[in-house]
Amino acid sequence: MPAAPASPHRTRRFPTDLTDAQWPLLAPLLPLPRSGPGRPGRPATSRRALVDAILYVLWTGCPWRALPDCYPHWRTVHHHFARWAADGTLGRLHAVLRGRLRVAAGRAVAPTAAVIDSQSVRASDWVARASKGYDAAKKVNGRKRHLATDTQGLLLDILVTPASTQDRDGGRRLLWRLRRHLPTIRLVWADAGYAGKLVRSSPFPLRSSASAPAPTTSRSCPAAGSWSAPSPGSASAAGWLLTTNASPNTTRRGCSGPWSA
Repeated sequence: MPAAPASPHRTRRFPTDLTDAQWPLLAPLLPLPRSGPGRPGRPATSRRALVDAILYVLWTGCPWRALPDCYPHWRTVHHHFARWAADGTLGRLHAVLRGRLRVAAGRAVAPTAAVIDSQSVRASDWVARASKGYDAAKKVNGRKRHLATDTQGLLLDILVTPASTQDRDGGRRLLWRLRRHLPTIRLVWADAGYAGKLVRSSPFPLRSSASAPAPTTSRSCPAAGSWSAPSPGSASAAGWLLTTNASPNTTRRGCSGPWSA
């Protein structure tokens, strides 16, 4: 019996590339290509190659222009990423994956408790001046990311503001977004930086994060003091990608050979 032709994805060029076991979990959650059999337009780019390229940007923090040649052209990748972010595809994909992980851990799909925290991060020179500020307490000039996770450390919502934004102000916006997106939340843990006016204006009861349960997984959880990026392909990857400062400013590099549809 002749051997089956090798898949171009079987050899992973980078650790972020999806495996043959991971791709079938993501493929049904992505919109169908706009071109292809019975669809007018240019030949469709491999959706798997697009996801691999987006995860590569997440992993390296590189500008879009710096994508290696083994991925689709950076303009194509950025176009699809922007379209998927605008039409809610990334949000739906993230919610489905998070729900599957919660069910696998013996929990309900919808969480009832959350943990919030924030971190100021330096912004690159390519970040617009209007979207960054100076955090005098941390001595950081850049942006501040306000995150809400469940008690397993899985991302629920994210808000990015200038670093000059006070925790209580960013936290208020984050909590009301959380109420709108996840009305099942009944309790939120937060540290002392969110005390004061936020406690009175919060749509949820707030408790000190010192009494919050430790995450039951090894995923990134702000309440546990870990701010490393999530593992590539994890449920948190799409949300974290929105906080990177990848900008088109350098030439392409890397392996040769373009991806085909």
